[in-house]
Amino acid sequence: MTKAAKTIRKIAGSEPIAAALVLGSGLSSIGDLLADKVTIPYSELKGFPGGGVSGHGRDLLIGTMGGKRLAILTGREHYYEHGNAAAMRPALEAMADLGAEKLLLTNSAGSLDENIRPGDLMLISDHINYAGMNPLIGEPTDRRFVNMVNCYDSDLRAKAQGIGDRLDLNVKQGIYLWYSGPSFETVAEIQMAIRLGATAVGMSTAPEVILGRYLGMKVWACSSITNMGAGLSNEHISHEHTKTMAVQGAEKLRKLIPALVEEL
Repeated sequence: MTKAAKTIRKIAGSEPIAAALVLGSGLSSIGDLLADKVTIPYSELKGFPGGGVSGHGRDLLIGTMGGKRLAILTGREHYYEHGNAAAMRPALEAMADLGAEKLLLTNSAGSLDENIRPGDLMLISDHINYAGMNPLIGEPTDRRFVNMVNCYDSDLRAKAQGIGDRLDLNVKQGIYLWYSGPSFETVAEIQMAIRLGATAVGMSTAPEVILGRYLGMKVWACSSITNMGAGLSNEHISHEHTKTMAVQGAEKLRKLIPALVEEL
């Protein structure tokens, strides 16, 4: 068991968690939905993110949602911060040590599809690793050869789609392209992504999906659409704009995620 997992168990208790939820830019308010919440600053947990991106939280929350014991990471570390695709590995290994069998991921992303607009939610059905990096580079065992078929669990996605339909959240589905950042994509790169078959583009999530599958967890992911890709609208794309627009998606996720957790 990792040192971080031992610290968490000492502070929050040894009862296993059902799932771990990672929150993206502007989405940390979802952590307010936890009951019986225990808050542990990342700074107390070995290997957890340093919290170097505005709009991301810096705490691990342990509590109850939808009748399940859940861990919420209120922020993540991105590849673009230090050039480390495996930055989230220690945190996710700790989640696996605590018993998490499901990994739920959220992010803010730009849409490449005119039918998916800012404020919408997009369930990720698959991804394109355009960044080319992999968090398992350097892993010495044969476990590094992870099968990525159905890496975004189809059963979890179907449950989320059903919940979205029932709650009239207008949830969409699509393919996410991971771009390293931190600069936003050029107009030409957005056109390339469209031709490759991507539906949305963002700077996170794909490494965590690979790590989640490596650790044996079922993975679900959802993008909060904050903007259209470069050249697809007259929006001024910026991180401030992302954080502002993420509030709309957060309100929908505050309805979707508790209902999904209840069905895990």
